[in-house]
Amino acid sequence: MKISVRYFAVLRERLRREVETIELPSGARVSDALAALCAQHEPLAGLQKHLLLAVNQTLVPADFPLHDSDELALLPPVSGGVDDEPLRCRLSREPIHAEDALALVRGPGQGGVTLFIGLVRDHNQGKRVARLDYEAYDDMAVRSLSALCRQIEASIVGARLAVLHRVGSLQVGDTAVVVAASAPHRAEAFAACRQAIERLKAEVPIWKKEFSDDGSEWLGLGG
Repeated sequence: MKISVRYFAVLRERLRREVETIELPSGARVSDALAALCAQHEPLAGLQKHLLLAVNQTLVPADFPLHDSDELALLPPVSGGVDDEPLRCRLSREPIHAEDALALVRGPGQGGVTLFIGLVRDHNQGKRVARLDYEAYDDMAVRSLSALCRQIEASIVGARLAVLHRVGSLQVGDTAVVVAASAPHRAEAFAACRQAIERLKAEVPIWKKEFSDDGSEWLGLGG
């Protein structure tokens, strides 16, 4: 059977490709595909322990079975169908604005509204930062954002969330992400906003590459 493999961020750069097709025997699992790819591409072996694995845009374990024409995505760690309300979670290659996110969560019953704005700062770990490049697995990122927002909204009574995230090249001072959260009361709004940004940075396939005086590096690989 034939499997399509997609690479992102540091993997795409080191392997010098975004996609390839491999052939595997019937009954193969994700671990079999990964072993075959590591044997074929030396840079993968050193990064294997850091990877998340997704089949057809859903995170899966290594023993997940593959089928003909599946899409396997190898996802380096993050730095950080059609949804029922797709406009509340967006990726944008154009500047994003807090007012747009606030408009998506306001309502007559929402007495508390909180806003988190993430900006590109000019330093990181003692280095001067010139710019950040953000890259995403677009379709999966939007699905992941929508799913985590629904989960948070289900766990916090009355909460409503919106997340806007930039991709592409950002300069110091540019807005990288906006998270807006509303709820009938302020405590729930604060809690929903904090959960959303923390989970976004840990779970959603969006990567950032930092450019400084020392060169550039993809963040999130743990050194």
